[in-house]
Amino acid sequence: MDDALVRAGRALRLVLLTVLAALFLVPFYLLVRNGLATEREITAPGWTFFPHRAHWANVRELFADPDVPMAHALLNSTLIAVATTLGTLLLASLAGYGLARIPYRHANAVFYAVLGTLMVPAAVTFVPSFVLVSSLGWISTLRGLIVPTLFSAFACFVFRQYFLGFPRELEDAAQVDGLGHWRTYWRVVVPNSRPVFAAVGTIVFIGAWNAFLWPLVIGQSRDAWTVQVALSTFTTAQVVNIHELFTAAAVSIVPLLVVFLLLQRYIVAGVERSGIDD
Repeated sequence: MDDALVRAGRALRLVLLTVLAALFLVPFYLLVRNGLATEREITAPGWTFFPHRAHWANVRELFADPDVPMAHALLNSTLIAVATTLGTLLLASLAGYGLARIPYRHANAVFYAVLGTLMVPAAVTFVPSFVLVSSLGWISTLRGLIVPTLFSAFACFVFRQYFLGFPRELEDAAQVDGLGHWRTYWRVVVPNSRPVFAAVGTIVFIGAWNAFLWPLVIGQSRDAWTVQVALSTFTTAQVVNIHELFTAAAVSIVPLLVVFLLLQRYIVAGVERSGIDD
């Protein structure tokens, strides 16, 4: 009887997970289905599971569109996301390691001040940040899109919590060998902290890739458009270019899927090992 209940429970969980996975994949299915369909097939009153013929010409039309520099927008988003991710990992990990390991009587006060910035709405700092970037002459430049977003209080918090649980024996051995805090961080801590770096890096990369408001305001010229800004141009007050919008959306999520699939096994492990304890 007990074995039957166990098998029934496993079967129920399997069915539930299958249903949830199918629901999760519905948006991706819609992107691919509509991205390979014609305007008439997308807006037709009758629904077909998939177009009668896949219109791969939509992809060529997307990148040949003279009004939307999609290829350049993809390049900009890639540069911005990679630079933001690397910069955030460097700054936040150094800050987190310093707060967790370097003796300083005001370390907790600094840490709580950093946490306090998480409670400040982004709208409060948006205008001052824009004024600062504008005064530096960084409008429509990669510097203006990247530099103001490099430090993340959330990433600093995650690294600090992770380093609090990092084995002190490894750092003590490094100090016995004559390494200071800086070389201990680079030679011992970083190589043994790959899961949390991968987890935080994935979150930061996805956030930088999906950012819209800041790139919209700072990237005022077409040469500074990102993917999200380019996507917004397919829907205007005058026209809605549906099939190119879906095609562009499908193309734009490919880098995110690649990053997630490559690093997914680190995400849960990294977050778990950065458990919140003080």
